[in-house]
Amino acid sequence: MRQSRCDATLDVERPKVVETVSWAAKNGDRSENGDYLYGKKRLREIDRRIRHLTRRLDIAEVADPSAHHGRDQVFFGATVTYADTGGQEHTVTIKGIDESDSLRGEISWISPVARALLKAREGDEVMLMTPAGLQRLEVIEVRYPAPGEPA
Repeated sequence: MRQSRCDATLDVERPKVVETVSWAAKNGDRSENGDYLYGKKRLREIDRRIRHLTRRLDIAEVADPSAHHGRDQVFFGATVTYADTGGQEHTVTIKGIDESDSLRGEISWISPVARALLKAREGDEVMLMTPAGLQRLEVIEVRYPAPGEPA
């Protein structure tokens, strides 16, 4: 989904906005030309987003969670089952900021839950500060994909 939206912005929306701005610029007074003013603003937004994503890609590192297969300590890429103070079990996978999807049980490595769980081992209890107060989480299971298995 993210890739196709990015492709659509770069390959479809940006050229249409450039065409609109070019057409509007030919119509004379640019100071009161809504198509021109809006188009220029939208082009700046698109270009700013492209620069941001390009910088992100330049510093991105591919992490292979299967390198930790068989370990019981929580690192990036781990799927962790934990119990909260009420005894309810939750399973989350720790992912990158841009790839986490809470509807699929994926959380960002910088989220409060992930930060509390990182470096803990199976059987450990960690503390998590929540708006409702301090909560104790017990790490029940830590899993990583096997080498060659999709993450």
